[in-house]
Amino acid sequence: MRFTTERRLDDGVLEREFTLGEIPGILWTPGSASAPVPLILLGHPPLGLHKMYPRLVARARHAAADGFAAATIELPGSGDRPRWVAVEQARADLRRAMEAGEPVSDEIIDALVLPLVDKAVPESQAALDALLSLPEIGGPVGYSGGVISVGIRLAVVEPRIVAAGFFAGSFVPRTMFEEARQVTIPLHVLLQWDDEGNDRQAALDLFDAFGSKEKTLHANMGGHTGVPQFAGEDAARFFVRHLR
Repeated sequence: MRFTTERRLDDGVLEREFTLGEIPGILWTPGSASAPVPLILLGHPPLGLHKMYPRLVARARHAAADGFAAATIELPGSGDRPRWVAVEQARADLRRAMEAGEPVSDEIIDALVLPLVDKAVPESQAALDALLSLPEIGGPVGYSGGVISVGIRLAVVEPRIVAAGFFAGSFVPRTMFEEARQVTIPLHVLLQWDDEGNDRQAALDLFDAFGSKEKTLHANMGGHTGVPQFAGEDAARFFVRHLR
């Protein structure tokens, strides 16, 4: 890991951009921490860190106010990373199907999501290796948001993640339902009830499939971008319970 920039935000949070090999990322740490702090790994959709920055930094500031570090890395094929032709083709196929009002096939969903999961999860684990080696970060680790299938795989294979907050707002391959049954950590799942791009019943079925003994579904009226502020506050309280 190599830090490339450093700046102090107006609330005292230290923001540092870094690279991990070819992967860009950002780390935020509380300004007043006197001991190693827990970490929340922030997921995000494959739109690029620059485009997602305003939302990411807002989430990171909230985490810092609760005494947590927060970090995120660029997804494969997104932002300034090299193009990923196969996934771009799957995205184009998805757009065509949705614009035509056609059902999105399992083949399109698999081609869009499964390669991303297979590549992004090991990269997230490598990022955790580097982040947890820093003296200011001591764990435990939470995972928040992003592509839900990436979060599911991480929750299954990464023992350092002890709690996860998922947003049920993306397509999920059928094979991920089997992986969901292997998830045992506490979960906080957010569902926008009127999300025009999300199959509500599939989201409910996925929640039912999770093997966690502690799992909470927060469903709110509204579309994909209409998440109420209090939903974020509820998610923050979830991480306070499980990371402190």
